[in-house]
Amino acid sequence: MIRIGHGYDVHKMVPGRKLILGGVEIPYSFGLLGHSDADVLTHAVMDALLGACALGDIGKYFPDNDPEWENAYSIELLKQVTALLRDKGFAPYNIDCTVVCQNPKLAPHMDIIRETLAGAMGIDVSFVSVKATTEEKLGFTGSGQGVSAHAVCTVRELSE
Repeated sequence: MIRIGHGYDVHKMVPGRKLILGGVEIPYSFGLLGHSDADVLTHAVMDALLGACALGDIGKYFPDNDPEWENAYSIELLKQVTALLRDKGFAPYNIDCTVVCQNPKLAPHMDIIRETLAGAMGIDVSFVSVKATTEEKLGFTGSGQGVSAHAVCTVRELSE
């Protein structure tokens, strides 16, 4: 059995923070504001995985008012989500993501982002697609005020 999930996340750009996307630090003068590392891409992936299995969203497992998750590295949280799925009898199968970001350009970082996400989920990198787009300087992402990410996934049921 295959299930499909969708995830979305958005965070504000601010000075003085690291820009982490898909578990990879991207050199840039701004980063994303959030309780954890504010990795919008990994957050969208986690929500897609949880949604595919009808397990809620990341706020249920990693609330932003819990000091335990302050400055958490979201790739470690993705590993926990993957383990939760496996405990429930599911495993990630395929991930397709889009990051919406005017700057910086993400193309030079795509291979390592894909590898990092795949490694955290324990799947082959050939099953992880990550794309980036701008919004032609329109809206909050186009003006550089924030970054958003969408993720769609398929999850397979594990055989007993």
